[in-house]
Amino acid sequence: MTIVVGNLATPEGQAALDAAVAEAEQRKAPLVVVAGPGEPGWHGADLTERLRASGVEVRMDPGTGDLAEDLVRIALETGAELMVIGLRRRSPVGKLILGSGAQRILIEAPCPVLAVKV
Repeated sequence: MTIVVGNLATPEGQAALDAAVAEAEQRKAPLVVVAGPGEPGWHGADLTERLRASGVEVRMDPGTGDLAEDLVRIALETGAELMVIGLRRRSPVGKLILGSGAQRILIEAPCPVLAVKV
């Protein structure tokens, strides 16, 4: 069983990655990190060092450019036990509408989803 997380260079993306690493450590599960659209930095030295230091078994996946689709696909392929996503705080009106990517993930996920709020 694996844990799947997207890597985005946003506060929400970083919070999701932190939570995914913590879950992988606690569960002693491998972690699959999927690059978000336009995120060439998923293979950057800082991220690689941080993940190595955690001691978690990590696989990096460049994704296809549609992060929601990639996360669901990889969760299915790997038999993931958990997906981790980051959400940002929203205004009262914004709370009526969840981001379309997050909504797709929650609806299509083949496993539990941990939503980390920043």
